[in-house]
Amino acid sequence: MTVDAPLDPLAAHLSAAGPAARRLRRVLALLAGDWHPLAELIRRPAAPRRSVEELLALLGPDLESQGDRHRIRPARAAAYRSAFELDEIPGPADPLADAVSQHTAALSTIRADIDANPPPLPALDHVPATAESVLRRALWLERTYDLAGAQVLCLGDHDLTSLALAAVRPDLQLTVIDLDERLLAHIDATARARGHRIRCLHADLRFGFPPSATGWADLVFTDPPYTPEGIGLFATRAVESLRDPATGRIHIAYGFSERSPALGWKVQQELLKLGLVFEALLPDFDRYLGAQAVGSASSLYVCRPTAKARKTVAGTGIYTHGPQSIEAGTTDRVGPLRELAAKDGLEVVVRQPGWATPVTARGAVALDTTADPGPWALRHLLAISADRVLLLVDNNHPDITSERGQRGLADLVASKYKLRFLRSNPDPKSAVIVADRISETPEPQQIQRALLDRAHGKPGNIWREALTRTGLTKNEARARITELLPDLDLSARLIDLPRHQLAELFTALGAEVLTDR
Repeated sequence: MTVDAPLDPLAAHLSAAGPAARRLRRVLALLAGDWHPLAELIRRPAAPRRSVEELLALLGPDLESQGDRHRIRPARAAAYRSAFELDEIPGPADPLADAVSQHTAALSTIRADIDANPPPLPALDHVPATAESVLRRALWLERTYDLAGAQVLCLGDHDLTSLALAAVRPDLQLTVIDLDERLLAHIDATARARGHRIRCLHADLRFGFPPSATGWADLVFTDPPYTPEGIGLFATRAVESLRDPATGRIHIAYGFSERSPALGWKVQQELLKLGLVFEALLPDFDRYLGAQAVGSASSLYVCRPTAKARKTVAGTGIYTHGPQSIEAGTTDRVGPLRELAAKDGLEVVVRQPGWATPVTARGAVALDTTADPGPWALRHLLAISADRVLLLVDNNHPDITSERGQRGLADLVASKYKLRFLRSNPDPKSAVIVADRISETPEPQQIQRALLDRAHGKPGNIWREALTRTGLTKNEARARITELLPDLDLSARLIDLPRHQLAELFTALGAEVLTDR
């Protein structure tokens, strides 16, 4: 290859990159063709941001820029195409490219679903996948496995892989487990409108796993936090969820920068330590609207559990940024909560965040939940039965920053606790939610109170028992519940139901009481 003198530094740079230079030459091919924003120069070739920025710097005066868009000067583009044989660079092999492009209706629906999706919770450090990638996941699973009668779990699903799978295979049984209440409401409403069988459950995987999803799935798909701890936690829960580990498969979307192979090694070691074997690895399978440090791309790991697959759980820090990150750490700040309880002569029990099991205590229970990404407050009030519950939260917690937010939380637990909200207390960055137990519940709210007091029980069973005490047979009680709530799965624990379904359940209870009266 003969290179003009001005191109020598670039040629040397590509030579030093070795076989990995193919990605950089694809960046050059884009630049020699037309204007492209930086995000596209990263995402399409799956090149790390730093690598793309280094390449742009080497172009010197041959680079034109308009805001975030870049191109090689048209007068010089031909020289670059010739010197680096850019016209002879095929794109990466994608056997599903034609299939994705042919499913125009499904792709359009997925785009609309993504546009309607609530933004990710800031504390969760999530970057959304492109609509094409989400459809590619669904098509790959549909073409790789016999999905007749299969049960598929999406472990975290802000990319809406569940809805894409349902679009490709409407007969599929799906379960979505996620921390984000708004996301679960969006998926549930969309699935109901289209007649899809998608069960939505709430969980923070650090604190437990819904029993109704344990041993349920044949296939699992997850796009977890890209840390060894995050991958380990989600993979552990995926193993728990498999109906038959001998035949089940776990699919993990994970990407690391080609500049940081050590991080990839740590993650892969974590999976191997869990007793998972890599059955396949599909490079650059997904593209993202962000995650530029890893080239806005991830690979698909197809993992199979061995007999040694372990079920160990990582710590609470699993993300790369924010209060949920590894580096965030924890501090004990419950001192002011003790003072609030002492004013009324209550003894205080201090607990760590989590709601895997019921908590019953006399006096007050205090928790430092300032790392709460949003949903924890309700779950703790469901799980804890005490004279008083004191939750230290961030002053910008979504349940306290507006009258609507406060009322929404208070209404859900109204038959169990009376809430007070102490903003900017004990410092400007914090607030306290004070929940005082209601000693006597009015008769119209007694079934709701029974549900709240037994939040780790199945609401269908608890409600049915209450109805049989009014004279109905078990079958009559079951039929009445189904008539009132035909779309709700009440065989899951109450504490695992998404927030919007809890509201739906309690609204139905209220309507039933009014009808009886």
